[in-house]
Amino acid sequence: MSTLTTALLSGAPGMAGWAVHVWWLRARLHTARRDPLTGLRTRDSFTRCATVLLKDPRAVVVLADVDQFKQINDTHGHAAGDVLLKATADRLVHHIGRFGVVGRLGGDEFAAVLLDEHGAVADLLAVLHGVLARPVEGEDPAVHTTVSLGWVRATDFPADDLSGLMRRADEAMYAAKQARAGLRHAGLGRLFATVTGRRSGRSGARTAAPSVGVAV
Repeated sequence: MSTLTTALLSGAPGMAGWAVHVWWLRARLHTARRDPLTGLRTRDSFTRCATVLLKDPRAVVVLADVDQFKQINDTHGHAAGDVLLKATADRLVHHIGRFGVVGRLGGDEFAAVLLDEHGAVADLLAVLHGVLARPVEGEDPAVHTTVSLGWVRATDFPADDLSGLMRRADEAMYAAKQARAGLRHAGLGRLFATVTGRRSGRSGARTAAPSVGVAV
């Protein structure tokens, strides 16, 4: 047996152990980047992917927030709330994830960045809004609610980074929630429904009325 072969065989157990260790580290990293309930990317993982997508001029930022989620938890229990969150995540991935990335920011709030390849994002989100309001299949029909959506095209605000665009989308989403409109596009126009845009206590809240578009 050659010296090289002997050396390789003698080192095989160590190499196998290292391979297992690397696999374990990768599995742990993947788990850390995923929300345990919904399987969506966590905030940090979402931010990394979303930042890359924003380099594309077709990028659109979307914020989604489940309406009356506390009432669902209080009335039907936290298990029912978890089912609703999982269904919302699955529906977001089905309608948006194939065009971009979806993440759970925490609680009942989700975010997405997608590429509007055919200029039909408004139609896509209008359909999605209806889908998100459907009862969860196989669950109590009473466990359902609507989801408010706000969105913004990155090219409309070229000076904004991801954080800035998410603030605008969040302001539009909150305006939609306040007006019970379901969906709003952050663009031209002035909003007078709220002077803060973002909900009380959240970072990035403004003291003047934000600029948002009409409901679509």
